[in-house]
Amino acid sequence: MKQIIQSFKTGETILEEVPAPKVSAGQVLIRTTRSLVSLGTERMLVEFGKASLIQKARQQPDKVKMVLDKIKADGLMPTIETVFNKLEAPLPLGYCNVGKVIAIGQGVTDFSVGDRVASNGQHAEFVCIPQNLVAHIPDSVSDDEAVFTVIGSIGLQGIRLLNPTMGETVVVTGLGLIGLMTAQLLMANGCKVIGLDVDDSKLKLAQSMGVIVHNPIHGDPVKFVESQSNGVGADGVIITASAKSDEIISQAARMSRKRGRIVLVGVIGLNLSRAEFYEKELSFQVSCSYGPGRYDDNYENKGQDYPLPFVRWTEKRNFETVLQTIAAKQINVKDLITEEIPLNNYKDIYGSIGSSKSIASILVYDQNTPLTHSVKVSDTPFKAGKGKMAIIGAGNFAKMTMLPAMKNADIKYIVSKGGLTSKSLASKHNIEFSSTDYNEVLKDAEVDLVVITTRHNLHAPMVKQAIASGKNVFVEKPLAITQLDLNEIIEAQQKSNVNITVGFNRRFSPHIQQIKSKLPESAQKNMIATMNAGNIPSDVWIHDMQVGGGRIIGEACHYIDLLVYLSGSKVKSICMNSMGANPAENTDNVSILLKFENGDNGVVNYFANGNKAYSKERLEVYFDEKTFIMDNFRETKGFGVKGFSKLKTKLDKGHKAQFDLLSKRIKEGGAPLIPIDEIINVSKASISAIESMKQGAWVEV
Repeated sequence: MKQIIQSFKTGETILEEVPAPKVSAGQVLIRTTRSLVSLGTERMLVEFGKASLIQKARQQPDKVKMVLDKIKADGLMPTIETVFNKLEAPLPLGYCNVGKVIAIGQGVTDFSVGDRVASNGQHAEFVCIPQNLVAHIPDSVSDDEAVFTVIGSIGLQGIRLLNPTMGETVVVTGLGLIGLMTAQLLMANGCKVIGLDVDDSKLKLAQSMGVIVHNPIHGDPVKFVESQSNGVGADGVIITASAKSDEIISQAARMSRKRGRIVLVGVIGLNLSRAEFYEKELSFQVSCSYGPGRYDDNYENKGQDYPLPFVRWTEKRNFETVLQTIAAKQINVKDLITEEIPLNNYKDIYGSIGSSKSIASILVYDQNTPLTHSVKVSDTPFKAGKGKMAIIGAGNFAKMTMLPAMKNADIKYIVSKGGLTSKSLASKHNIEFSSTDYNEVLKDAEVDLVVITTRHNLHAPMVKQAIASGKNVFVEKPLAITQLDLNEIIEAQQKSNVNITVGFNRRFSPHIQQIKSKLPESAQKNMIATMNAGNIPSDVWIHDMQVGGGRIIGEACHYIDLLVYLSGSKVKSICMNSMGANPAENTDNVSILLKFENGDNGVVNYFANGNKAYSKERLEVYFDEKTFIMDNFRETKGFGVKGFSKLKTKLDKGHKAQFDLLSKRIKEGGAPLIPIDEIINVSKASISAIESMKQGAWVEV
């Protein structure tokens, strides 16, 4: 399918051929008929992409601080590589989509195949959208009209926050697409509307709709509003403009009546004058996109609706309201349409987007495009022999860590849910196929190894599917997030002749290899591994025990494996203690005590409350009156160790070494990279750590 994307690195807008998405649980798959170009929002993205690196940095000072912190922790070159990988990621454009449902996912009950729907889908021939971001289109509303649904809901949410009553005077500052729809919705609500803009063509259009208009260039807008409100001032001001100046917010304050309300929908300078707000006791609020539910993963992606008696208006209910007002002819969107352009002629819009005077540009889609879930990207032939791989998941780990370390691997497929990221990475790394269909990979007899880098809850089901298909498996940690899933993998593996490898890469680092080579097998060891993991917001998926399994199962397992490798012995029992009086099971501030079968002793400290400038990872090994100290996989020192004093390298956590060995094993055969009994032991220990904390006792592994 075709999709419009933009490069943050160059600012170029491209019509890219990408795999069509597969329908997922709780979602609907839509064949697009129309999409609306939001000229204001998309113009900002295009202009940002065309800016130089210095200009981009000036616009994002918070990101600059993050980069500086990463330089301190990881070094200059890894940070530069990370930044450029981020800039190379394609940005999908568009968020106003209309089309027909062609498939529904498990759990979807409100939609059927053939339904006409509006959604916040992108400029793509097929989109897969969560059901709470999709609304039915009334029969009397055309596709051309329905495509304004999402834009209208942005203005509607601003109105709901302003809470105007019939007869009030409301000023709309900025008569772009959102402003014109906001003005009409206010008039439908019985308000007297004054529209301000510096573009006379927009003022003329607004005036034809019944808006009282004024151009600030031609006279003081504050005095104009006072003259239109009998000297009282505006009851409310909704700002839908985009400008860097602070003058707009100052004008809004000065034109408001005492105890007036101001709502910001657009993007403007916000150096507020306390005196202007204080003397009138003005209220000010920023509106968030489409309404309640926006950016709430439980609502948007998990389909958990807010109960109507308590949250009357949500994103979806705002969508439905806009469609109802269009159906009732209370607002006119047809007059907002400047042009309708076939998707293939997208450059007619984006080529001049910086200077365009259009109000609304609509993209029209070919309805005969076949639904295909794979796209051929590279014609480079594979090498003779075995060793062909397929990567499932195209997130940050695959993009920034795995693929750069797999330059010598024979990769036939890369699969992602939406298709865009896999297509981008396939092009960059010369991978033959980009796909959205995991089952297609499993059916391909040429694929010897399936590499799974999806979210953690998908690891176990995909591993079991791969085993059933006779494929060797590499799965990024963890192998499973529940004991039940782990038991099922063990049972499936015992009945097969395929190999399972988990991404416990630390043991392959040259620093760990050096330490291991100097440890006598008979030596009793005390080992302390510390992870200065850093804080991750509580709403990130890794903390969700059903999706990520928490950071202990999902990440601390790395260090349990590392100590198992150095000990040369499996974990016998485990005890985990967490910070806080009543820690949750997804805690990420813990100390884990490990007893090994050979008598070794281990501690894994996993802390999320440290400073990012301090080293992220540290290992200490004490044995036979000797000590190793490894600092962040860049420097290792030996104290009292004969023939070794120091090893310094660039940051090397062992990813490349592990993937090089894995690729060789797939082509040539040989012993497993990590013994399966160690993988199972580490996986059991990681899951048992949570149980230990709940019980407040040691747990046998």
